[in-house]
Amino acid sequence: MSKPELMQYVESLVERKEFPSFKAGDTITVSYKIKEGNKERIQQFQGVVLQRSGSGSTETFTVRKISGNTGVERIFPIASPFIDAIEVNKHGVVRRARIFYLRGLRGKKARIKEKRM
Repeated sequence: MSKPELMQYVESLVERKEFPSFKAGDTITVSYKIKEGNKERIQQFQGVVLQRSGSGSTETFTVRKISGNTGVERIFPIASPFIDAIEVNKHGVVRRARIFYLRGLRGKKARIKEKRM
């Protein structure tokens, strides 16, 4: 088997859930399953999407939130079995695919305009 065929075979084994479409600048809530010992709970992580990268089963997205005056970023693989649900709270208006400039902004300057529907 050649490398592309092997990748297609592995991607066919991974089952993907359907999530709503979102892009950089959108505010989303990711419900993430966490296992602690023999217990399992769902934790919400709400923040702004900084980027989406990759394609297929290797696609990831980065979410940033401010927690107690500290910026927290988390990278989620889109094909992760631990992601329970993704909810889009706001669609933002940005002119970049990767909005890393948000890292240097604080307070009101870090706000993103909301897309009007």
